[in-house]
Amino acid sequence: MAAKRVYEAWKGSNKFFCGGRLIFGPDARSLLVTLLLIIGPVVLFCVFVARHLRHEFPSYDIGYAILVLAVLFNIYVLILLFLTSSRDPGIVPRNSHPPEEEFRYDSSVDIGGRQTPSLQFPRTKEIMVNGLPVRVKYCDTCMLYRPPRCSHCSICNNCVERFDHHCPWVGQCIGLRNYRFFFLFVSSATILCIYVFSFSAFYIKVLMNHYDGTVWKAMKESPASVILMAYCFISLWFVGGLTGFHLYLIGTNQTTYENFRYRADNRMNVYNRGCLNNFLEVFCTKVSPSRNNFRALVQEEVQRPTIQVISRDPEPDLSGDRRPKVEDDLDIGEDLLKISQRRNIEEIVDEDIRSRGSNGPPHSTSEVDSAMGSDRAPTIRSEARHSSWGRSENWEIASEVLANNAPESRSTVASEARQ
Repeated sequence: MAAKRVYEAWKGSNKFFCGGRLIFGPDARSLLVTLLLIIGPVVLFCVFVARHLRHEFPSYDIGYAILVLAVLFNIYVLILLFLTSSRDPGIVPRNSHPPEEEFRYDSSVDIGGRQTPSLQFPRTKEIMVNGLPVRVKYCDTCMLYRPPRCSHCSICNNCVERFDHHCPWVGQCIGLRNYRFFFLFVSSATILCIYVFSFSAFYIKVLMNHYDGTVWKAMKESPASVILMAYCFISLWFVGGLTGFHLYLIGTNQTTYENFRYRADNRMNVYNRGCLNNFLEVFCTKVSPSRNNFRALVQEEVQRPTIQVISRDPEPDLSGDRRPKVEDDLDIGEDLLKISQRRNIEEIVDEDIRSRGSNGPPHSTSEVDSAMGSDRAPTIRSEARHSSWGRSENWEIASEVLANNAPESRSTVASEARQ
C-alpha cells in the first residue's frame, strides 16, 4: 500500500487542489459567486462604457488607457483574491497525543460512588507577551495549547495563528499568513468600484453634452452605465466599510475576533505597538513560512507506551498472587487491621469453646475485648463482614495478623478459661 501524503490524510475540512499545492476552505464554491461579482461588472464596463470613451479625449491614448487600466486592475484584484483564498492562512499542526508535560491526575466520582483517578489537563495557562501575562487555552480537537491570538475555526476545523475571521466570500480563514493579501483585496475592490462608478457617471455626462438633453435622455441612451453606477454604489457600502474597519483594526493592532469578543471587557491590548509600527508589522514584515508541508509523506508514528492509571478500586486477584495496595487504601489500613484482628480472635474463641465442649460457660464479648486490650476496636456487628471492606484482597491482611498474633491470643484465652 502506497504511503499517503499529508493533504490526503488531512483531518481538517479543507479542500486541496494540484496535489496539495493549493488549499481552500470547505466553502470554496463561494469563490464562483465572488468571481462573478467582480468580473461581470468589469466586462459590462469595458463593453458598454470604456469602449465608447476612446474617442472622447483629445488624445486617443487616454481613452485606451481607461480601458486597459480597468482590465489590468481587475486582474490585480483577482490575483489578490487567489492569494488570499488558496494559501495556508497559518494553520497550527495538530498533535497526535496530548502534551505529556501537562499531565495531571485528578479524582472523580462515578455513578457507583467510587472514586477513580482520571487524566486531566489545565484548560488554560499563562505565558508572557511583551512583558505582560496572556492566558492561552487548550484545544481538545488539535490537542495543543493555542499560541497567543490563535483560535480554532469551527468551519475549517483548524487552529489558525492570529485568527481574524472566516470569510465566506473568499472561502478561507483569514489569519497570520493571508491577512495582508485579504486587506489589499478588499481595498483594491473598493478602488475598482470607485473607478467604474466614476467613469460610468462621466459617460452619462458625455451623452448629455452630445444630445443637449437631460439626464433622463442620457440614462435611456446608456442603461448599462446606470446599472453599473447603482451596483458600485451598493458595493461601496460593503467593501468600503470593510476597508475602513480594517484600517482601524490595523492601526490598533487588533483582529476582528478580538474586537468583537473582548470589546466589552475593556482589557489592555498587549499587542499594540503604536499606529506606525502596527502598519509596518502588517505590510512590511516577511510572511512567515507555513508550518505544514502538505505534499510530504505521512510519517508512521512510533507506538508510544501506554500510561498506566492505577484504579482506586481494583478487582480481586483470581490467580492467588497478591496485588499491590492502592495508596488510598493505606489511609484506612489501621481500621482494616483492627477489624481483621477482631474477626479472627472471635473465630479462635469459638473454636476453643467447641474443642473444650460444654464444661465451661461460654465466653462473652467483653472477655474477648479484654483479651485484645484497650486499644482494640469495639465489637463490630456481623453486618460489617458483608460490607464493601469485605473484599478478598483487603482481608489478606488478616492472614498476616493471624500468623503473628494467633499464639498469643490462644494462650490468653486459655488462661481466662481456667479461671
